Amino acid sequence: MVLCQGGEAAAVPAAGGKEPEAPLSREDDAGTGQPCLYPAPGVEAAGAEERRGCGSCSGLSWPRCCEAPGTKKKAACPGLGLFYTVLSAFLFSVASLFLKKIEDVHSVEVSAFRCIFQMAFVLPGLIYYKTGFLGPKGKRIFLFFRGFLGSSAMILLYYAYQVMPLADATVITFSSPVFTSLLAWIFLKEKYSIWDLLFTLFAITGVILIARPPFLFGSNVTGIEGSYTEHLKGTIAAITSTVSAASTIVILRKMGKSVHYFLSIWYYAVIGLIGCVIALFVMNEWHLPHCGKDRVLLILIGLLGLGGQIFLTKALQIEKAGPVAIMKTMDMVFAFILQILFLNHLPAWWTVGGALCVVASSSGTAIRKWRQTLKKGKENEI
Repeated sequence: MVLCQGGEAAAVPAAGGKEPEAPLSREDDAGTGQPCLYPAPGVEAAGAEERRGCGSCSGLSWPRCCEAPGTKKKAACPGLGLFYTVLSAFLFSVASLFLKKIEDVHSVEVSAFRCIFQMAFVLPGLIYYKTGFLGPKGKRIFLFFRGFLGSSAMILLYYAYQVMPLADATVITFSSPVFTSLLAWIFLKEKYSIWDLLFTLFAITGVILIARPPFLFGSNVTGIEGSYTEHLKGTIAAITSTVSAASTIVILRKMGKSVHYFLSIWYYAVIGLIGCVIALFVMNEWHLPHCGKDRVLLILIGLLGLGGQIFLTKALQIEKAGPVAIMKTMDMVFAFILQILFLNHLPAWWTVGGALCVVASSSGTAIRKWRQTLKKGKENEI
């Protein structure tokens, strides 16, 4: 899964294959990276005739002035971005629950339906913004790997949801910010401090508590679904999904804002759909669900995943990435609640301990990145 854990964004994965993408925003000259509110075209045209300051902006001409001539400044609703984040987390968690409820449908086929919904949503945007379907020549290789790794992360995570407890898979995905910092240090030469190392160790400890390897915890492992072999396969799939999502974030950082975010989602959906179709035919798993309930759940998974991405994008447009990344931990809370209420599966204490370790790791990483961003913004103002 992806925050803006993106350009970087502040890497937070999605549960449920979820890789949210924040749209590009226009920025002010200070370079703080925060969205700047611009007036509607009609207001801007009217204001072009009269360039004057509002009296409280040191003589700056509108629209750099805090208020447009003849208009009132609209106050932002406090906490709206965080509310959008919680709503996004809830939608993603419900989509994951529905995935657990689907019978006789392979995770790869569910991923294919998800890609179809993504394509249907993005295609009108590509046409409207006239971005084309291939992107800039120098960025196509990055777009390809972004699509390949992103779709692989989704498929692997859906598989993990089907073979292991919902809360366990969700917790593992939240170690993504730690892996993002590590990969950014390796490939982008970004700073990697002792704090990043500490957060990495916390995340690894949390994953170990959830995986509970026999050489550490013995052969009688409790609190899992099915056999330990399936649990181990799900754990490996979830970890690989998390690393793939983190790699996607590093690629998005490398591309920066030179590629429209719709193109990034387009590559993700197209490459994912092609890969899913090939895999389904190779495994001979392609078939429409026999049950009407499963068909409805497939549609709902697509709609809920799309809704979760939209609300997460809206949250990142009006709120800083740090608080959003911290609030995203509500995914784990919802996963625990839904698992207990609808799947009748109480999480083991090892899972709870692992969740606390991962929350401490991801929250610490988010807070540290947030403070660095605020500090850099103040330095730019000076």
